[in-house]
Amino acid sequence: MMNITLKVWRQKSCNSQGAFATYGVEGVSPDMSFLEMLDMLNERLIKKGEEPIAFDHDCREGICGTCSMVINGRPHGPIKGVTTCQLHMRSFSEGDTIVIEPFRAKAFPVIKDLVVDRSSFERIMVAGGYVSVRTGNAQDANALPIGKHEADEAFNAAACIGCGACVASCKNSSAMLFVGAKVSQYALLPQGQPERKQRVLNMVAAMDLEGFGNCSNTGACEATCPKGIDLPHIARLNREYIAATLS
Repeated sequence: MMNITLKVWRQKSCNSQGAFATYGVEGVSPDMSFLEMLDMLNERLIKKGEEPIAFDHDCREGICGTCSMVINGRPHGPIKGVTTCQLHMRSFSEGDTIVIEPFRAKAFPVIKDLVVDRSSFERIMVAGGYVSVRTGNAQDANALPIGKHEADEAFNAAACIGCGACVASCKNSSAMLFVGAKVSQYALLPQGQPERKQRVLNMVAAMDLEGFGNCSNTGACEATCPKGIDLPHIARLNREYIAATLS
């Protein structure tokens, strides 16, 4: 068992002033997930009549992307390729002080404590529209030939869970890795061709409207992405956008 100290950002709402609060947490099992540790702390706070720490969670399997928080200055914590819910306390040591903050971005306003409003990502997705191809009944998997390289790249892009770690790690709060992944996902496949040009124009316009910055070219987004979305998707986004504006 470990004893640790948490410095947690507490903020009642987006319109209130926030500040760090310090909590000592005793009896932490190394096998606990990070969120289970917060659950334990919240149970103790509730028993003492104090306000529990608000944080987002849903699947706790690294799929939904809602468990987004900055841990010791890194989105999702110190372990590469995992979300916060997949982070375990064995990644820390006895007596450690752990600083926990919400994602910091103008387009991700704080709702309460560690919970931020990431609906801006949803509005970008809505701006991308839909695929208008009449598919009818489901086809056999091999009925529509797709090159292996294109299929692999599309699957890589589709792995994006929209958690926002790319935004939180970028000094410009850029969403270009997220948007690049969503554009690539369809631009690489035959089903995405009919709306290909309008899709990228609409999604980039929505991204700018939400207040996200431009790519900083530091690669911090790729380094902190829990699903390994890589920078070539940003390059593809730029190519797709230029081609659409020139056509």
